[in-house]
Amino acid sequence: QVQLVESGGGLVQAGGSLRLSCAASGGTFILGAMAWFRQAPGKEREFVTTIRWSGGITYYAESVKGRFTISRDNAKNTVTLQMNSLKPEDTAVYYCAGDRGYNGHSYYSPLRYSYWGQGTQVTVSS
Repeated sequence: QVQLVESGGGLVQAGGSLRLSCAASGGTFILGAMAWFRQAPGKEREFVTTIRWSGGITYYAESVKGRFTISRDNAKNTVTLQMNSLKPEDTAVYYCAGDRGYNGHSYYSPLRYSYWGQGTQVTVSS
C-alpha cells in the first residue's frame, strides 16, 4: 500500500517562502503522477500543481503560477513544493496526492488521485 507523508508546513509572513516535501513509500512504482492540493477552512479542496514521475511534465493552478515550483526526486521517491512570494490567501492545509494513471478524471480533480497524505498546515500572515 502506497503511503505519502508531508512535511515542511508552518507560519510565514506574506512575501516569504516555504518548502513542502512529500515522501512516498510502499509500491511507488504504480504511481503515475504526484500532486499538491490545498484546502482552506470552509472551502473545497483545490488543485495546486502536479508532476509526472516519468518525464516531469508539470501543471499549475493559475493562482500559483510563477510563485510555486514542483519538483521530484525519483531516486528518493520524494516530491517537493517550493512556495515563494506567499500571500495570506495561500493559507490552507496542503495535501500530497498520488495517482495510478488516468481514471477518467482530469489531473486537477481530487477524484483522479488514489493516495493522499495527512496534510500539513501552511499559514501566511499579512
